[in-house]
Amino acid sequence: MDYQNPQIAEIYDLTNPRAQDTDFYLSLAGPRPGSVLDLGCGTGTLCCALAERGHRVTGVDPAAAMLAVARRKPHAEQVEWVESSAQNYKADQRFDLVVMTGHAFQTLLTDADVGAVLETMRGHLKHLGRAAFETRNPRVDWVGEWGTQPPFVHTFSGGQLSEAREITARTVNSFRFALLTAFRTRR
Repeated sequence: MDYQNPQIAEIYDLTNPRAQDTDFYLSLAGPRPGSVLDLGCGTGTLCCALAERGHRVTGVDPAAAMLAVARRKPHAEQVEWVESSAQNYKADQRFDLVVMTGHAFQTLLTDADVGAVLETMRGHLKHLGRAAFETRNPRVDWVGEWGTQPPFVHTFSGGQLSEAREITARTVNSFRFALLTAFRTRR
């Protein structure tokens, strides 16, 4: 998926709305204001929800188009937005919580990338800070799950969005694979 594409970034939230995982990460941040680093923040849904609750938030994403969408959301002015990959992010600041949510971890296709991101997390945590990320359950046949889903149609103010998924590649690890999502808008 080309998240640098402004059209893809604009419709990202239609196919990836706020879900249970957002509430889970909000609970990890706790009720008292703290500092949170969101690596691979995308369109900033979690960042803005954290900022609304008084947390000091830094959102990091390599896609400028995704950050452009994030900067227009409510409470976005309270977030520090940084264009960078998670592997290369460097700052002097240390955080109470470092997260990598959704499918961001799945973009790490090599052991070197995984190691670099884990090092980024470790290097930016305060003493007794916590890191949390999610990955696909390797016991689930994700290719089977996603490869057999019919196309989705989403209606929004700009028209309709048809999303179809096609498995384009698999690696040795069955839970790592490329997923092509095609978007078309019609007026």
